[in-house]
Amino acid sequence: QVQLVESGGGLVQAGGSLRLSCAASGTILSINAMGWYRQAPGKQRELVAEITRGGIRDYADYVKGRFTISRDNAKNTVYLQMNSLKPEDTAVYFCKVSYSFREYWGQGTQVTVSS
Repeated sequence: QVQLVESGGGLVQAGGSLRLSCAASGTILSINAMGWYRQAPGKQRELVAEITRGGIRDYADYVKGRFTISRDNAKNTVYLQMNSLKPEDTAVYFCKVSYSFREYWGQGTQVTVSS
């Protein structure tokens, strides 16, 4: 079983930055993909960014050039550095981890960007 704890959300003005963290704990040998998704009110959950164990990154078009995903395999932690935030980035951000043929989700952290 894998538990995920997210942190780093909050309120920021447009143009500002936030850094999200997601730490995985439990009986873990080797986590495969780690990623961030978000869900705005009334909308479906969507991919923001994902990173493989080997460091291959994939970004949604709307965050390319502004967000950076990274991970620390020794700490089983994934990060999302968000720069140049826009009001439309306001959402609950969820961490997702793929491990042992299962997917695990964090509880979500609210990011609010004011104009």
